[in-house]
Amino acid sequence: MSGLFNPRRFTAMLVKEGLQIARDPSTFLIAFVLPILLLFLFGYGVNLDTARSRIGIVQADGSQAAQSLAGAYQGSQWFDVVATGTVSQLSPDLVAGRIRGIVVIPDGFGRQVAQGGGTIQVLTDGSMPNTASFIGAYAEGVRATWAAARGAGRGMVAAPPIQTAARFWFNPELKSRYNLVPGAIAVVMTMVGTLLTALVIAREWERGTLEALMATPVGMAEFIATKVVPYFLLALGSMTLCTVLAIFVFGVPFRGSPLALLAIASTFLFPALGQGLLISAATKNQFVASQVALLSAFLPTMLLSGFLFEISSMPKPIQAITYLVPSRYLIPQLQTVFIAGDDWGLFLPDMAALIGFGLVFFILAVRATRRRIA
Repeated sequence: MSGLFNPRRFTAMLVKEGLQIARDPSTFLIAFVLPILLLFLFGYGVNLDTARSRIGIVQADGSQAAQSLAGAYQGSQWFDVVATGTVSQLSPDLVAGRIRGIVVIPDGFGRQVAQGGGTIQVLTDGSMPNTASFIGAYAEGVRATWAAARGAGRGMVAAPPIQTAARFWFNPELKSRYNLVPGAIAVVMTMVGTLLTALVIAREWERGTLEALMATPVGMAEFIATKVVPYFLLALGSMTLCTVLAIFVFGVPFRGSPLALLAIASTFLFPALGQGLLISAATKNQFVASQVALLSAFLPTMLLSGFLFEISSMPKPIQAITYLVPSRYLIPQLQTVFIAGDDWGLFLPDMAALIGFGLVFFILAVRATRRRIA
């Protein structure tokens, strides 16, 4: 492949690539059907919000204070009291997962309250540590609220010298959907940008059309550009579809600007498309290219980008590896532009990192393509 950049030739190549995309139904399935499925999965199927937890109550004390506390748990918005009895009676339900915790109001609780104390016991299933910690914290919260209200009603508790009031910016209802849906858009862009382009050059090799291209004067820049531009536009279309669904179907607020979203998406597609072309040029086989794309792009986006798991909670060596995952720099930008607004002080460093990844991938892709075509 040699020759200078020729607009007429480039346009003809773009038309040829567009027709090839139009004749391949799998392209539209990956670009438009799969994103909708993923978005509905993460929008409705994956929910990290803490809903009402099923618990049992053991009331070993018959005092008025114990009955009042048991009523506080039954009226709590966080708990659904589905069983009462003794610990031995409720333990099988806890083991089987029919309830998530047991609140024990011990014998003598009323006497302890009269003396200014009062302790309870909360039994949870440690095999589900997150759920166990939630139930423990909320059970103590209900008890503390009940004790404060009881003391205030009797004039026994003075107002504390320092009071705290929690305020949650941008997402006051703490809906996990507001984070998951923008993260799902990052997964979609990874799939469309990397997986589709990973099949491009490999498909040319398998169909034998690359040899015909080698006999033409098309230049390397034209060849790479004709493989990138159509899929860049396709990925932007898929991102636009996902954004419309996120706002109007899932109710995710969009407080940023379309210009910022376009800039964020474009800078991420730069390394995503480059990675896909590198994989495609290096493998020459569509099946191998698709597997490599899934392992090197899709799985890291799911596991190491901060989408589902907090990076700060990962081991230090894994945290260091996450800096090599391009989507790590995309997801905070998407979440910010959706639920907070434009923050170019946050966007620009991440954009610079994505451009750096893109340059590396495209340089390697050009070198790998030239070695096999020259």
